[in-house]
Amino acid sequence: MRSKSTAVLSSLLAIGAAMATSACGGGKIEAAGGTGGCDTSKGTLVIGVIAPMSGKLSAIGLGIRNSVQLAVDQANATCAVKGYQLKMDAQDDEANPDKGAAAAQRFADDANVVGIVGSYNSGVARAIQPKIASTKLVQISPGNTDPALTRGAEYATAPKRQYDNYFRVVGTDDLQGPFNARYLVGGEGMKRIAIVTDGKAVAENMATEFAKEAEKLGGTIVGREKVNENDSDFSSVLTKIKSLKPDAIFTGTDYSIGGPLAKQAKDLGLNVPMSGNDGLFDAQFIALGGRDGDIAASVGAPIDKLSTGAAFVEAYKKRNFAEGYGGFGAFAYDAANVIVSSIGKVTANGAWTGAPEQRTALVKEVQEYSTDQGANGVVGFDEYGDSKNKLFTVYKVTNGAWKDVESSQFEAK
Repeated sequence: MRSKSTAVLSSLLAIGAAMATSACGGGKIEAAGGTGGCDTSKGTLVIGVIAPMSGKLSAIGLGIRNSVQLAVDQANATCAVKGYQLKMDAQDDEANPDKGAAAAQRFADDANVVGIVGSYNSGVARAIQPKIASTKLVQISPGNTDPALTRGAEYATAPKRQYDNYFRVVGTDDLQGPFNARYLVGGEGMKRIAIVTDGKAVAENMATEFAKEAEKLGGTIVGREKVNENDSDFSSVLTKIKSLKPDAIFTGTDYSIGGPLAKQAKDLGLNVPMSGNDGLFDAQFIALGGRDGDIAASVGAPIDKLSTGAAFVEAYKKRNFAEGYGGFGAFAYDAANVIVSSIGKVTANGAWTGAPEQRTALVKEVQEYSTDQGANGVVGFDEYGDSKNKLFTVYKVTNGAWKDVESSQFEAK
């Protein structure tokens, strides 16, 4: 398991190249700009974004929004969809399922909307999916990790595709949780693990998958506690955990809870690593209380260490967005480029009207999309709509900043 990130990343493009590459340059970075001399006489097509752009998770949502804007601007600059200008319409779901579903319904009712990049939260996605299923509007998530969204509640034993218009470009919790456990228990030798979740379904699933793998590797779950997402004082839970003398704490939550939880643990003298998954992997975790030695396993690779990722970072910085791209901006960028490439193929066969058969054709193009030139390397989907890219990375807070420790493709054992 202990394959170092440099070795894995140097071979990633070779791995991706072995896959089919039918996309028409969908992941390539081009200079941003206006429509220039492009023919846009057929009108405007819209790519919708649904993400938390205010509230506790705004750092993630704004990075998603900006990254989609970058992809749209680049597509317009290169006349990627012949005869059309592309536009982004970003809706703030505030991490609220009802607001996300309402935004999705509005997009589905608009014939000019060709696809949605979003949502970030799996709970929001669960509300969106049934709302737009009958319309066949493409939805590609840059952040959902709940396996049930694609493979159903019995994903481990009887997987069944839930919605053929739903896709994601990130790995899932049933891979991410075990990946974390392999590092924490197998790599760091942390045998006694306490678990704290925020009670949400995705957090509980992640923690359960982590626990199963940790125990398989000889670890022991010494306790499992819940906090509320609106709590600010975690002293009672942490005092109970301290009495259990864990080697580490695994938290199935995002940085808005994980950061304060880590700070209060240290303040209580509970000086053990806090470990979590992609929800922790943001600078805000450190700003809110994460300390040196804390760990996060996240989807994909360090974006600036992939040649295509470095190009995305450079293009993003040149735009001078007020916010950073965050942990999921590059995935949002890839998702937007899947839609751009796919709608280009559909409109090549006739003007876009938003008719059901055209949206169905667009779903088919997305399903067949494949490239090794996405910002995250390989971008493509399996029969459930899950990402074919099973690369994950462990990060550790070092000298007050996240530092990648190792990356590898997840392989079941």
